[in-house]
Amino acid sequence: MTGAPKLVVDGVGKAFSTRTGDLRALKGIDLSVFPGEFVTLVGPSGSGKTTLLNIIAGLEEPDEGRVLVDSRPVRGPGPDRVVMFQEAALFPWLTVRANVEFGLAMRGTPRRERRERSTAYLRMVRLDAFAEARVHELSGGMRQRVALVRALVLDPDVLLMDEPFASLDAESRDALAHELEHLWDQLHMTVVFVSHHVHEGVRLADRVIAFGQRPGRILAEYPVDRPRPRGADDEALAALARTIEARFTADVRAEQASEPARAQ
Repeated sequence: MTGAPKLVVDGVGKAFSTRTGDLRALKGIDLSVFPGEFVTLVGPSGSGKTTLLNIIAGLEEPDEGRVLVDSRPVRGPGPDRVVMFQEAALFPWLTVRANVEFGLAMRGTPRRERRERSTAYLRMVRLDAFAEARVHELSGGMRQRVALVRALVLDPDVLLMDEPFASLDAESRDALAHELEHLWDQLHMTVVFVSHHVHEGVRLADRVIAFGQRPGRILAEYPVDRPRPRGADDEALAALARTIEARFTADVRAEQASEPARAQ
């Protein structure tokens, strides 16, 4: 892609202290994400994907390197970045509409504008008829759609998504992936999406970033040039997912082969 990147990760490293010593979560991560690009981070558990997402969000600080959004250093959470987590984390005592409007209310957005924006976004995901419903009245997939709308209504520069469909069944995951792709196409937003489900990551992304085992590092990048909208049964996407999974297997085998040598 051409032009200036929206997001730059420059030499980011991170370690955590444990009872058995320092645990290196990330090492030398360099990544640029361009405006309107959908980038997916995939990799095995413990490869540092979520840690990197938290650093981009400003929820954690890197030990090395830096993160820039529009050339400005990230020094903490900010309205230019919104995170959607694995759990919907909706407030059960509020209606669907009040949940969607919560962030806007915290920003001091006038009531009339909050109502207009929440109505428009709920209509995009066909939940406007449930605006006054309570959370317990919704299915798991509907709750995640509300959580997605709650993030999008804030109009962030970068939407950060940490395995938001992981708790859903296969049918709901497929429906939400289709919904997200449609919204992304409408809103032209910049997305960084973390997933351990490689096929899901490939289906959604313009570019897939494959992470290796700890310490988390980028093994390879894979552009995805299939036309949209994409279906879960696209064989070309499935073939690319198998290629990435094979790369993970090769990384694990290389790591296992090196362990005896390090032990000597």
